[in-house]
Formats: sequence, structure tokens, C-alpha cells
Amino acid sequence: MEPAHKELLRRHRLELSGQLLVSDTIVPFLYQEDILTEAQVEEIESQPTDRQKSLKLLQLLPGRGPRAFPALLRALEDYSWVRDKLLLELQAAPGATGEAADPPDVWPPDSVLQRVPSDRELSRLASRLGSEWEAVLLDLGLSAEALFRCRADHLLSTHGATLAALLQWRRAEGKKASVQRLLQSLQTADFHPSILQDVLIQDDVYTD
Repeated sequence: MEPAHKELLRRHRLELSGQLLVSDTIVPFLYQEDILTEAQVEEIESQPTDRQKSLKLLQLLPGRGPRAFPALLRALEDYSWVRDKLLLELQAAPGATGEAADPPDVWPPDSVLQRVPSDRELSRLASRLGSEWEAVLLDLGLSAEALFRCRADHLLSTHGATLAALLQWRRAEGKKASVQRLLQSLQTADFHPSILQDVLIQDDVYTD
């Protein structure tokens, strides 16, 4: 985890521990994403109160690598006001300290922006889009009829419907179905770029 992310979580540690119920969705999501180990989940859940569970999670996260903070942001889907506050403070921090911030349009590198995402990357992205997946796919150019067929073919699985739609988009667009095009549609649908960064980092295509 980057120093700025560690400091942000340290600074808001007590506030976050009083707001988050981590057992419901946050810890299971972080375990699913291989951020937390099974032993760490058990350590968190063994704490006697919700506040102590949150404090234990915040104690463990800084040591869980570069994917930990982007994954936490995705895990905060049910706490959007908390996520937005963290992001706003993080974006304001470089100007406040005099440090230069990297412009958002330099990430990912051009070599990554121009390539076509893999099946595995699209599957991971599908798991993160949630109920907003249709807005993203419509912006990518899929028709309402195509989305309806994807929903009908995967009535019990939002992930399955989303992945089917993403794969259909990639087949239709060929080489034009690039990471850059995905990033544009995600931002149009008000997703933070970190959602795509987290997907790409897992395949080691992005390095600091």
C-alpha cells in the first residue's frame, strides 16, 4: 500500500471504525479478492465488537500490498459517502503538501491503454460493476436488446450477464475494444479509475 494511502487510513482510523460494519460485506469482499487470508478473516471476526473488528481490519490492510487500497474502495460500495470522502481527501492531499500529483490521464501507460482486455480481466471487472453494469455497456455501444438477452440468459447471475455483455462488446469491436475505451465508459458511468487499475494490477500489467 502506498504511503499516502496508509496515512489516510491511519488518520481516519477511529472515525472509520465507528462507521463501518465490516463483517457484512467488506471482509467477505476483501477475502474474495485475495486481499485477506482465511487466518486474517478469522482474526477479524474473533474480535468481540463491530468497532474492534473494523480496527483490526484497518490494522491489517496496510501490509496487504498495492491492491489493498483500491480493493477497499470497491468494498465500500454500501458506504459511498465514506469512499467519496476518502477519495476527495486523497486527491486534495498532494496540493496541500506541495507534492506533485500524477495527472489521471497518464494511467495506465499507453501500451496498456491500447491493448484488448483478456477474458480474466473482463471477468474481474464484471464482478465489480454491480447494478451499474448496464450503464457502462450502453456507453460502450451495446444495444438495449443485447443487454436484455444477456440478462435473460443469466437470470440468477449479475456477474454472468455482465461478463457475457463485455465479451459480446469485445467480439463486436475487435481491436477497438481497448482498455482505453473501457476506461472512458467507466468514467462516464461515474466509476473511479481505481476499479480498472485494480483489475489490471492483478495481471501484473501495471507497475509503479
